[in-house]
Amino acid sequence: MTQFPDTSSEERVAEGARETGSPDAGEITDTSGGEPTASPGPQETAAPVAGAPYETPEEMAARILELTADLQRLQAEYVNYKRRVDRDRELVLQNAKFSILSGLLPLLDDVDRARAHDELTGGFKAVAESLERIVAGQGLVRFGAPGDPFDPRLHEALMHSLSPEVATTTCDKVVQAGYQFGDRVVRPALVTVVDPDPGAQQDADSTDSTDGDNTVTTEADPTAE
Repeated sequence: MTQFPDTSSEERVAEGARETGSPDAGEITDTSGGEPTASPGPQETAAPVAGAPYETPEEMAARILELTADLQRLQAEYVNYKRRVDRDRELVLQNAKFSILSGLLPLLDDVDRARAHDELTGGFKAVAESLERIVAGQGLVRFGAPGDPFDPRLHEALMHSLSPEVATTTCDKVVQAGYQFGDRVVRPALVTVVDPDPGAQQDADSTDSTDGDNTVTTEADPTAE
């Protein structure tokens, strides 16, 4: 009886190798462990970058002008900002001084009343003079004196009277002094006011007219003779 070789085991090994991708199955595998590499294609040209060394002189000059304009604009904005901050800081300081000096006015009024009654003596006099010197150094200015022309922005009239001795409205007596801080009036001065007397002015005009008539009559008599 003729025996044929058993090929069933060899076929089973070959089929298993093909399923697992073994080299025994006759397949070629990539031993590097990476993905398949695409074939190199034509190189792409990169876009030019601003400021790159290969810019033309014209492009570089235009770029310099643009950067210079930006720098000048930023510098102008900074200068304006600094001026605004300094102005706001000065305004806050002036308002704080104004508020503090306004609160000291009643004390200054007490000093004035004590001086008017000859009670400003001894240590109280030294303290009062120091206080007046300090507030003056901070910019507080006192105003209001008899004989000053009446200014409604600086004075507040308590009483009016007529007098032929004045030609314009004039402060007669100062009841309470006024104070000014810079261009701002902290408190107007309380005064009595003297106005020109219109009746006295009319009497003066009438007297002048009568004198003039008498002079004309006296000069006419020699001519008549």
